[in-house]
Amino acid sequence: MPVTPRLYTARLPGGGAAVMDTRTRRGRWRHFNATAAHLWHQLTDGTPLEQALDHLIDHFTRQGAAPNTARTDLTALATQLRQLGMLNTPAAPAPHPPGEQAIRPVLPETTRLTAADRAAGAAGLAAALLLLRCAPIRIPIAAARRLARVSLPPATTEEADRLFWAVRRAGRSWPGRVACLEESLGCFFAACMRGRRLTWVIGARTAPAAAHAWVQAHGEVIGQDPAERVWPYVPALRI
Repeated sequence: MPVTPRLYTARLPGGGAAVMDTRTRRGRWRHFNATAAHLWHQLTDGTPLEQALDHLIDHFTRQGAAPNTARTDLTALATQLRQLGMLNTPAAPAPHPPGEQAIRPVLPETTRLTAADRAAGAAGLAAALLLLRCAPIRIPIAAARRLARVSLPPATTEEADRLFWAVRRAGRSWPGRVACLEESLGCFFAACMRGRRLTWVIGARTAPAAAHAWVQAHGEVIGQDPAERVWPYVPALRI
């Protein structure tokens, strides 16, 4: 009669999971990407291969995995990462170490805005929504780059705070999606309408994969909720 496998879920350090069969001693990585990302980060941070493997093998062994099976699977995983060229160069450095990126929170609900700020926020968001909904992303990027060539004085952080809040308020009246991309581009446009310049940034990260967009003034990130962190998003586009 076939042996009924006994399965358990082993948690990866830092997130992710692997499903292991304790009776047949066969490992089946359910979340391959999480395991690969954890190993990749260790290796690109300068950890020797054997040390990184020993760390993961010890972790899975303490949760019931067969050491030889874990070593075979993880060694094969490291070989695949090397064949893909992911271990040939170090990971791209983040622009700021954790905790050093200055992030300005969104203004409180009671903040009063001038009529000019409210109008610019509504018009800037409308322009961003029109471009993002009706054209491929290269068109909004091209429009932002063209505006960035106009000689405008940089917005102060206080001006940027008010314009971002004006855009967010305007977004509450929009029946569809208004997220970081729409808000940040709308704020960039609103600043131009007010004769000021902001920096529009689109960033990305891996493990887990995600993207984010924001605006900056004088090196400070504008209008981020406490739960939103620019770290570890690495800028991929800065206008």
